Amino acid sequence: MADFNQTPPAELIRVFGRIGLLSFGGPAAQIALMHKELVENREWLTEQQFLRALSFCMLLPGPEAMQLATHAGWRRQGIIGGLIGGGLFVLPGAVVIFALALAYGAYGSLPAVQALFLGVKATVVIIVIEALIKIGRRALTSQKHILIAACAFIALFVFALPFPLVVALAAIAGAIGADGQETTASPPPGNLRGSLRVLLIGLMIWAAPFAPIVAAGNTFLMDVAVFFSTLAVVTFGGAYAVLAYVTQEAVVGFGWLSTSQMMDALGLAETTPGPLILVTQFVGMIAGLAEAGPGMAVLAGLLTLWVTFVPCFIWIFAGAPLIDWLDGKPRLRAALAAITAAVVGVIANLSLWFALHVVFGTVNPVTTGPIKTVLPELSTLNPLALALAVIAALLLLWRRWSLPLVLLISAALSLFVSLGSALV
Repeated sequence: MADFNQTPPAELIRVFGRIGLLSFGGPAAQIALMHKELVENREWLTEQQFLRALSFCMLLPGPEAMQLATHAGWRRQGIIGGLIGGGLFVLPGAVVIFALALAYGAYGSLPAVQALFLGVKATVVIIVIEALIKIGRRALTSQKHILIAACAFIALFVFALPFPLVVALAAIAGAIGADGQETTASPPPGNLRGSLRVLLIGLMIWAAPFAPIVAAGNTFLMDVAVFFSTLAVVTFGGAYAVLAYVTQEAVVGFGWLSTSQMMDALGLAETTPGPLILVTQFVGMIAGLAEAGPGMAVLAGLLTLWVTFVPCFIWIFAGAPLIDWLDGKPRLRAALAAITAAVVGVIANLSLWFALHVVFGTVNPVTTGPIKTVLPELSTLNPLALALAVIAALLLLWRRWSLPLVLLISAALSLFVSLGSALV
């Protein structure tokens, strides 16, 4: 049972506010920071509680680091503590993204800014490849998982199948033939009733913005709400896993922004604290700017934040009391492990897709029967982008330099070369 009412809210705000402001570097660095603050420095969680909560959060859709912060707050002060922990993990980065998105809308088309972003995009390609390597080492533990990853890559890159369908098929493939005995027959009745009540109330709160949007008849905001709500349910594997899906729908489906803007969005999200899935807020705001200016951008950003992150709180508040029971379901664990394996294929697709669009000036869609893919025009190779990507790979993967420093170096090199070319 959680040790509720053990920590004053003011202390929770101080500690989780510090974590939120320092949460740079992606999930691994963020989880390490929380371990130091919550397990080592304050003993708010035992090592076993921390690891069990982390395993549970990694099984859920959404950013696992943000959900871990929510769970840690929940253990100290119930739902209020969870709102403080998860909310302060997201808030600093969200405020920065609001400012960056509005500034990008005003100045992003300037040649100097475009030159800076070429360096950022080249680094983003290597960031995604690094994520692919890390997740692949953890997820591909059997031939079955390797096959699932390969099939996911082919389904997305060659046939352009919808991301939710790929996730569903991977879960089915994983559940079939799962080994192991269930160690818990049924959840405690009180916990199950409480979780169902939290789930029902949470879903109603999550859906609250839909009523005024429907009443206003704003189809753009409805598209934003439905799309990012769907995304919140299928974000297994973190932000990298769903970026290809976001890009496919936001760029190709809705036409909200260009491929280049999508990659700029990821680059900016990498430089801010908080979960990388905040890239969705940037996408929503750029779409709002194109639709009706800054006012609509702010509305779209707020709506995107709401429908993306409210479910994260719901999953924790409803599921945390059932952690021990869920841990005893081998078929569920096998299905989720297969989804993680499929995520490797998803990120491989994203890596190749990003690399092609950064290194080549023109990438054309190709449709032949069921095949629906893209191929670059080799004559449009950008030597500068390729060189910047190679430098970023050497600094990140070989020398292990920090991500903010590599982003800064790549952007500065790109700007320097572009200015030099303009003067010649």
